[in-house]
Amino acid sequence: MVEFLSIAKGWSIEAIVFRMVSALLMGLVIGVDRGIKRRGAGVKTHVLVCIGSALVMMTGEYIYLNFDGNTDIARIGAQVISGVGFLGVGTIIVTGKNQVRGLTTAAGLWACACLGLAAGIGFVEGAFVTLILVMLTLELLTKMDVWLHACAKIFDLYLEFPNNQCAVQFRSELKKMDVKVRNSIWNSDKSGGEGLNAIVGIEVYDRKQRNEIFDAIRKMDCVEFFEEL
Repeated sequence: MVEFLSIAKGWSIEAIVFRMVSALLMGLVIGVDRGIKRRGAGVKTHVLVCIGSALVMMTGEYIYLNFDGNTDIARIGAQVISGVGFLGVGTIIVTGKNQVRGLTTAAGLWACACLGLAAGIGFVEGAFVTLILVMLTLELLTKMDVWLHACAKIFDLYLEFPNNQCAVQFRSELKKMDVKVRNSIWNSDKSGGEGLNAIVGIEVYDRKQRNEIFDAIRKMDCVEFFEEL
């Protein structure tokens, strides 16, 4: 292993191949994780970003070695770090329920580009250590996110009502239940009907109240549909 790392730090055809294969593997690992979870950017996107970044970094090193050091070796790589941000923005969407999707994928693409840059300059050991940490973040912290969401005392609900009168009735029912509404966004039915939909932020003093509130809302005739966001 030490021999491979020493090869990666040099400048030869073996070093170039080793760096590019390392970048490919790193992009592949992250891309498989995102693909399994059906996220916007999958295997091909992550692999292309990673190996492209590696090539850019090696191009900077090539220019530095072959033009008597008259250029900054990090200049081209710096453009990748900022440029991949535009690619990441394309994976971020806001759903009709005002939910933001794709932030983790965008951050993953940016991290993937950084891994490619590190592999491309020969810092392979640092890139693989970072890859391990990235995968731990994607796997373990996802479970922590679910746990934190379950323990939260503030949560958002998406609701649909057949008409304005039902929406008014729902608000009065919440007051009777002594439920604290932090914020709400109300929208009319886009199809031109009388229906309304709303995103309501609710705060509870005890997280056990969550299920009680859900059961109460399910029994309300004025609510046509609801789900927790």
